[in-house]
Amino acid sequence: MADELIKPHGSDTLNPLYVADSAKRAELEKEASTLPSIVVCSQAAANAVMMGSGYFNPLTGFMGLEETLSVADKMQLKNGLFWPTPVVNVVQDASAIKDAKRIALKDPNVEGNPIIAIQNIEKIEEASDEQMKHVAEKVYGTTDEKHPGVAAWMSVGKTFISGPIQVLNYSYFDKEFPETFRTAMQIREMIQKNGWKKVVAFQTRNPMHRAHEELTKMAMKAMNADGAVIHMLLGKLKKGDIPADVRDGCIRKMVDLYFEPNTAEVTGYGFDMLYAGPREALLHAVFRQNMGATTLITGRDHAGVGDYYGPFDAQTIFDEIPKDALLIDIYKGDHTVWCKKCENIVMMRDCPHSNEDYLMLSGTKVREMLAAGQALPAEFARPEVAKILMAHYQSEA
Repeated sequence: MADELIKPHGSDTLNPLYVADSAKRAELEKEASTLPSIVVCSQAAANAVMMGSGYFNPLTGFMGLEETLSVADKMQLKNGLFWPTPVVNVVQDASAIKDAKRIALKDPNVEGNPIIAIQNIEKIEEASDEQMKHVAEKVYGTTDEKHPGVAAWMSVGKTFISGPIQVLNYSYFDKEFPETFRTAMQIREMIQKNGWKKVVAFQTRNPMHRAHEELTKMAMKAMNADGAVIHMLLGKLKKGDIPADVRDGCIRKMVDLYFEPNTAEVTGYGFDMLYAGPREALLHAVFRQNMGATTLITGRDHAGVGDYYGPFDAQTIFDEIPKDALLIDIYKGDHTVWCKKCENIVMMRDCPHSNEDYLMLSGTKVREMLAAGQALPAEFARPEVAKILMAHYQSEA
């Protein structure tokens, strides 16, 4: 059965770093309590969860400085395998663990900082300010610290701790989102159980409005897909983004009411948003392939923030990487909107009409309307979804 699905990235089978054997895990937890320890940053904890869940296959641990620079400059691991973004454990101060060979990594996002993983130390290296800026420039396309991804990268420290890890838990994700958080292994099993062969993945960090719903359906039709995995980010976002539990409720409501039965699954993954635009789109493709999807939808301004990236940069970057870098297909979506003349949701590139015929609402306008208790136009958002969002914004007001 397993070989019917798309192969994971860089290996024949998935290699999740979570220690699934409960006896072995209990033994490691006991050992971890005796090891020198360090509280890692939120991004490193999320990286551990992604490696534990099989999403970052075939990585075996955190990258060192040389590999980080190789990924930044060439999008390649030391062994030549395609990889678009650094996966690192960077800290301000490693003095507490400087002579250790094996350390416990503590979770900054859970009360009491429980141990999330054990790491074997290969190297502890100090990056220069120039190297940190160079990586930011390559990965984020800017060194502007107003960019939330750059701000996070430049603030966590310059000390790289590299080496393989064994993951002991999935942080807060499986506890806070038990119905939604799924590992890459679980999604592969779900795809097989559903009997799906062609699977479209939709990435979201927001609730899905009608345009997103239609984009997913357009991609399913174009790719002749059996099903869609709506795969939402459950980790840290920037200020003002909608909390994961509210998004989850909105998306589930939409799928229940507006998708054909057994054609869409709502799931989530434990990662902090990078806002790295094109590079993050590539990373999204890597881990969607690992979970068994055959197509990733990349929309307009995919994984972007502000005006740092052009609207289609995250699509054209797929034309710039080697043809054999990934097995997953990319469905490139244009801006989808309600056209008053077509009386339908359309992709702008396929529609003969112009901007004045489109229903366009900015995020700010949507938030203002919801906070004021005003219904969103039915052409823009499903009323059942808008109701959930309105309750959220009014509770925040």
